[in-house]
Amino acid sequence: MKKRSLPATITLYTLLIIWAFICLFPFYWMFTTSFKRPLDVNRVPRYIPFVDYQPVIDHWRFLLVDEQAKTFRYFRNSVIAASVSCVLSVILGSMAGYALSRFRYYWARLGWRNDNIAFWIISQRFLPPAAVVIPFLLFFNFFRLIDTHAGLIIAYTVFNLPFAVWIMRDFFNSLPIDLEESARVDGANRWQTFLQIVLPLSTPGLVTVALFSFIFAWNEFLFALMLTNFEAITMPVYLAGMKSTKGIEWWYISALTLIMVAPVMLIGLFLQRYIVRGLAAGALKG
Repeated sequence: MKKRSLPATITLYTLLIIWAFICLFPFYWMFTTSFKRPLDVNRVPRYIPFVDYQPVIDHWRFLLVDEQAKTFRYFRNSVIAASVSCVLSVILGSMAGYALSRFRYYWARLGWRNDNIAFWIISQRFLPPAAVVIPFLLFFNFFRLIDTHAGLIIAYTVFNLPFAVWIMRDFFNSLPIDLEESARVDGANRWQTFLQIVLPLSTPGLVTVALFSFIFAWNEFLFALMLTNFEAITMPVYLAGMKSTKGIEWWYISALTLIMVAPVMLIGLFLQRYIVRGLAAGALKG
């Protein structure tokens, strides 16, 4: 492997530092803004605590103490909807992906085989949410699922399933089938082979699908806005509504945004090695 020269190394690290600054500065701005008084926010930019401005915790106290019940309810709604839809997407997506990987299907009327079926499934993700939100609204209203956790879970699972099936199918294709055949020779049935052999080997792919499904559901706004009224409102809808007659209150929005992104960032940091392995092992291979 050719060793980099000193100027090339300095240039590389300089570019990485600049890019890291560009990526991390918005979080620093939100963090500092959440501790500023409204007067400090509306004045000239102030970025250094205790030098440019005196930090206060009034905005955090308002969200976590004065408005604790409301903030916790919306945070809990997001956790329930994103977590349950994530689990369902992983379970259904892994089973459907395994079926498309190990069995052979043929739809005589259209001449479709496994690859055609898999592409049709992922093509459902191409649809813009705005194109189907009205049918969803009418359908959910008929079954009394508006403003319920169940309604959000169903909607998020439906939109996450194509991605989960596509990723898990390609990941299963990258696993050697010899291990499954050996287990079948030893007396294991198809279900035991799937649970005891295939799934443990697919941990990186499962974690990748789970994380992306959770993030998609956690950040989803349009369906949460259209399908909820009060009880099932999620954090993105609550955050978008943080505008009063006084204008946009950036101090509250910054604090609430940090509360909202913290779980996803922590999960991503803890599961980073699984994500890299999952993507590198064939989860995104065609």
